Amino acid sequence: MAKQTSFILKSFVMAATIITFGILLFLIGYILIKGVPYLTPSLFNMSYTSENVSMFPSIINTVLMTLLSLMIAIPFGLFTAIYLVEYAKRGNKLVEIIRLTSETLAGIPSIVYGLFGMLFFVTYLGWGYSILAGSATLSVMILPLIIRTTEEALKSVPDSYREASFGLGAGQLRTVFHIVLPSAVPGILAGVILAIGRIVGETAALIYTAGTVAKLPKDLLSSARTLSVHMYTLSSEGFHTNEAFATAVVLLIIVLLINTVSMVIARKVTKI
Repeated sequence: MAKQTSFILKSFVMAATIITFGILLFLIGYILIKGVPYLTPSLFNMSYTSENVSMFPSIINTVLMTLLSLMIAIPFGLFTAIYLVEYAKRGNKLVEIIRLTSETLAGIPSIVYGLFGMLFFVTYLGWGYSILAGSATLSVMILPLIIRTTEEALKSVPDSYREASFGLGAGQLRTVFHIVLPSAVPGILAGVILAIGRIVGETAALIYTAGTVAKLPKDLLSSARTLSVHMYTLSSEGFHTNEAFATAVVLLIIVLLINTVSMVIARKVTKI
């Protein structure tokens, strides 16, 4: 009976794996088949027009907004997680409130973040529809994800590492930054990769905060359109559906490159 149950469970696991992997391959293949034939040089012109619907300005805007959002969110998320794991006492009510709040924020729909960003960053702070307002909104959106993944990565570091460091006379601050953090880098980068995926694929929040202007920005207060917003705009208009699929191909390649670079960095840091 036990062998039959084990065989059935193993079959379910294998079937779920095959189905999931098959769906992933189907989605990637469908996007490539529909989009690759329409990757023409005109889509990469320096300036956007209604004729060429160039995605080049959107690519630059996506990279800028991703970097700026990470520059804002990673320090806050990293130091918050360090406090929760390394400094806060166990059973502290403040820690429980912070964790409950971050988990609640992680489940809020992106459209709510967009409305918040429009009311606070765009209107109240007077930033207008801009890269800065969009990046600030995205940083708030990914902050709970970075806090949670960094917290779990720090918890996964064995206590024996900390005890050995303390035994050699190192203080807590030196132990955290020279022993614990380097050991937790792979887990932290995994959270950053997930955050990048959410930033690159976000549409609703950016329409309300960054705008939909398809041109290269002059400064951080310029309105800008990311690749996901560009793809949404093209598909919603109905006149450039093929170009929208081509944009999806470029978006897929960018995410793949970012993930690959992050994995390489994680491996090098782990070896060091």
